[in-house]
Parts: sequence; structure tokens; C-alpha cells
Amino acid sequence: MSNSTVAKRYAQALFELAQQKNILTEVGADLSELAKVVKESPDFLTLLNAPKFSVERKKQMVADIFNGATPEVLHTVQLLVEKKRVNEMIQIAKAYAELAAQAQGTADATVFSTRALSAEESANISAAFAKLVGKQSLNITNEVDPSLLGGIRVQIGNHIYDSSVANKLERLKRELIG
Repeated sequence: MSNSTVAKRYAQALFELAQQKNILTEVGADLSELAKVVKESPDFLTLLNAPKFSVERKKQMVADIFNGATPEVLHTVQLLVEKKRVNEMIQIAKAYAELAAQAQGTADATVFSTRALSAEESANISAAFAKLVGKQSLNITNEVDPSLLGGIRVQIGNHIYDSSVANKLERLKRELIG
């Protein structure tokens, strides 16, 4: 079974539990924080994988570190420690975020522009492109890319909508050269 499949199964179970208890946002925030800790402190995973400590000691360390987390997330992490699958934490957080966004009718989008977008511009882009992809709204992340010359490029999942000046010039160049 691939790591991705395992992560999706854990995420699906956690998602269903959070949905039953109506705590999707809280669990999502806790998982996001957990993924951040794992990314910024690789020693944390090393510690949880170390054979020097017993499983019970590792579970107690997790409980101490994440004492403010929802019980569902805490128990999931402890289960991952018990099953020796702590390396799946980041993938579980990603899979959960996708499931939650899908259930809430949202999607993540990256907007590349030549300057930082205002809140109003982000809201307008979110409204316009959400309809294109069949979502209620988009969570916009703005990245400044001066090489676009003007216009924007929007990436939603695997789809890219490019209305930048650089892209239009490239198309014109291909047409003229043939």
C-alpha cells in the first residue's frame, strides 16, 4: 500500500469524524499546525521514530506537546505513533485539507501577478474563477511575478488560466513566426 493511500485513509477517517462532530475547521487548523511543526522541526519525526523510547512514552510526549489540539487530532497522532506511521503526518494534513475544501465548496488557487493584489481584487478573482471551476469560493494565495509584465496567471489545482502580457506576447510571436 503506497504512502499516499495510507494518508488518504487516515485523512478520510478523521474527516468523517470531524464532520459528524461539526468541527471541520478546528481539526483542519490543528492538522495545519501539526504539519507546520513537522516541516520546521524534522527532529520531531526523528524523535517519534527513535527506538530508544517506548510507544507509551512517545504517545505521552505527543500529548504534552499538542495538549491544546482537538482530542480527535491528538488521538490520530497517537495512533500514528502506535502504528509507526508518523512520517505520514504531512500527507494526512494535505489530504484532509482537500477533503474539507471539497465539502465546503472551496478550492485553493494561486494567483501570479506583477504586484500584490488588494483584498477587493482577490475577492473579484475568487468570485470569477470559482464559477469556472464549479466552487463557491477560492482561497487565494497571491505570488508576485514581475516576469508576467502585466495581467495575471491563475492556477487552480492542475488548471492554469494565463492572461498575462508575457503569455500573449509569446502567442503572438508563435503566430508571426509560424
